[in-house]
Amino acid sequence: MNNAPLLEGIHHIKLPVSDLEKSLAWYQDHLGYVPVMHFVEESVLMGIALAHPNGGPGYAIRLNPDKAAAASGFDYFAIGVPGEDAINALAAHLAAQGVAHNGVMRTQVGWLLSGITDPDGYDVRFYTVPLEIPEGAGLMVRES
Repeated sequence: MNNAPLLEGIHHIKLPVSDLEKSLAWYQDHLGYVPVMHFVEESVLMGIALAHPNGGPGYAIRLNPDKAAAASGFDYFAIGVPGEDAINALAAHLAAQGVAHNGVMRTQVGWLLSGITDPDGYDVRFYTVPLEIPEGAGLMVRES
């Protein structure tokens, strides 16, 4: 019996950053995100919501240098890319812009592009979608 609630993807990703303008420029220049909303608190710009023109997840950056420093180096999420050709094109695009990465490699669940860090040191990863579940792996279901 499946009594799980109905969910629909990810609404948006939000990360703490140490410098809003620097992070905004990185996500605009390298991944094509565009700002769609600014969050101002007590006359201070504290956050920016971003959208992607070609299907990337909604994204928000929030000024919080202490939390950004504490989270540096962690991979909180992986962004989906529609297939091997698209992930290879993304790798070439980033390399042409001087963004270091580990190249595209095959994994058990699809193609992966990793080794990319944003200005705060977050590990930004990309996987091809849909997820490729290895045959015989099955889904783990917890009995209630």
